[in-house]
Amino acid sequence: MQRWRGMEDIPQDWGRSVVTIGSYDGVHRGHQLIIRHTVDRARELGVPAVVVTFDPHPSEVVRPGSHPPLISPHHRRAELMTELGVDAVLILPFTTEFSKLSPAEFVGKVLVDKLHAKAVVEGPNFRFGHRAAGTVDFLAEQGKIYDFEVEVVDLYVSGEAGGGEPFSSTLTRRLIAEGEVEGAAEILGRPHRVEGVVVGGARRGRELGFPTANVETLPHTAIPADGVYAGWLHAQDEAMPAAISIGTNPQFGGTERTVEAYAIDRVDLDLYGLHVAVDFLSFVRGQAKFDSLEALMEQMAADVRRCKELVAAAERP
Repeated sequence: MQRWRGMEDIPQDWGRSVVTIGSYDGVHRGHQLIIRHTVDRARELGVPAVVVTFDPHPSEVVRPGSHPPLISPHHRRAELMTELGVDAVLILPFTTEFSKLSPAEFVGKVLVDKLHAKAVVEGPNFRFGHRAAGTVDFLAEQGKIYDFEVEVVDLYVSGEAGGGEPFSSTLTRRLIAEGEVEGAAEILGRPHRVEGVVVGGARRGRELGFPTANVETLPHTAIPADGVYAGWLHAQDEAMPAAISIGTNPQFGGTERTVEAYAIDRVDLDLYGLHVAVDFLSFVRGQAKFDSLEALMEQMAADVRRCKELVAAAERP
């Protein structure tokens, strides 16, 4: 896959393509319908499939301070899109100046002049351009002028998550924030993942017999509610069953919220400075403060046993 950071990165000789545009945070199952249709249409037409997305999230520019928690960073979205068959991802820096492009200017500058769109695939509620004035109907009118098709794909998908509410990035963020990682996984089609670099911590886990990787998460990451979770720690090309703790460590008067993962039965790991990923499988229990250190250690041992059972019963990612 090709990844372009800004329109100046697009090759000068780039030909026709099939394009879809959106934030696509999480690349959830609704997004996957649109992206797969984009890829299928591109294959039919014999041209590349391109996804256009934005950084930062448009809301941060339009309403500073409102950046939503991110389900997936851009590099992870690109990995997921590659698995779906996408040929190129264009990440457009979303600036104040860019936000002022009218829908017609957006079509001309991005879709026509740079990507030479042969077809554009979107959901029915797609909006674009200054003040989100552009609609799929307007896009279809522009297509008649500039010789590209517009295809609308219904991304409505629902299930048990959210009580039957249509799958969306907003619902996914809410479930993650509530610790409902199983529901989030149903929407995403995979476990929710948090990434970052392993940094030094208080090393209490090592002293208690459960050495943890303290993950310094990426900015704006959607982090599950405080508590203990079963999942996997991905490091050095290995997916290891893990017991994951999120919270402020109230037993020791902590105030900073951390994400720590113990690779079950692995005490030989040295992950400091490495970029790792943590997948959340199941919620085990909420954060708690215990009457004694011994009680905490007993609970930690029970948590690890439970996490080991849950991971053993699940499909390894």
